[in-house]
Amino acid sequence: MTPHHLQSAAPPRIISSMNCTKCKTKAVMKLPRHNAAFCKGCFNRFVQDQVLKAIRSQEMFTQQDRLLVAVSGGKDSLALWDLLLKLGYKADALYVNLGIGGYSESSQKKVVHFAETVAAAYGSVMHVHTVEREEGAGIRELAMMVHRPTCSTCGTIKRYRFNHAAIQHEYDVMATGHNLDDEAARLLGNVLHWQHEYLEKQGPSLPASLDGFAKKVKPLYRLTERELAAYCVLNRIEYVVEECPMAQGARTLLYKEVLNRLETESPGTKQMFYWGFLEKHRKAEAPMSMVDKDRSTLHPCSLCGQPTTADTCSYCKLMVRAKISTPH
Repeated sequence: MTPHHLQSAAPPRIISSMNCTKCKTKAVMKLPRHNAAFCKGCFNRFVQDQVLKAIRSQEMFTQQDRLLVAVSGGKDSLALWDLLLKLGYKADALYVNLGIGGYSESSQKKVVHFAETVAAAYGSVMHVHTVEREEGAGIRELAMMVHRPTCSTCGTIKRYRFNHAAIQHEYDVMATGHNLDDEAARLLGNVLHWQHEYLEKQGPSLPASLDGFAKKVKPLYRLTERELAAYCVLNRIEYVVEECPMAQGARTLLYKEVLNRLETESPGTKQMFYWGFLEKHRKAEAPMSMVDKDRSTLHPCSLCGQPTTADTCSYCKLMVRAKISTPH
């Protein structure tokens, strides 16, 4: 039996035995959590509507803002870039090549193909950061140098590089392709371990609380992995289907599998879980806003100047350790 997280990553099968809920023509996609089925045109409008609702309800950005999309070559980030461009937003992209052999090569090819065949028509540009060239080694090698899990090392470098690029190129907002499955799985992990600091920043829109931090948003939080995969298939967006080989054994995949089991038995579970959390979080009265809290605890890193709670930020600490462990 195929694990649920792998089922959700694969391109969905297109149905043909139902009629569209909206226009009554032949449907191509069934959405159990909405008790609906859509033809291609109505499904595309549904996806666009969900993104627009996310943007407007969370006051993420406006048509005048310059957006930087973090792209990986996967379905979510490429679908996001495509949707933002089609909705009339000014969206460029940043791809971080992690140096994971054939996986990174394949991922970059997908991003470059989309940039050249779709994004270029909108005047959108693509930035590339190569970890092996800029940091001196690929992610796997860096993780071994600093004796940290590969996913942790990867997360530190990507967060730093995405924020650095957004500030350096003067983008107003940085957008990532995190979807409903990602956010529900992250929420489950944070609740299971009662990680209050992470729960406070679990929302789909984090403000630019002070100089050096770009505003970060997740416009796809109302859509599932399966829905985004279907969007890519129906709109002929080529993406990397395989999971990152470094992610094997990650707890997030386990949390996604558990939530997928619940979703199968009770459609809408993920939506109720995450959206319910956002609603309760919105109503909760916090003694200090997130912006005020950041301003009171963050200051410039002594080495790079980006905001951090310590004297040296996590990225600079990682790079110092990597250099120390490198044989001369």
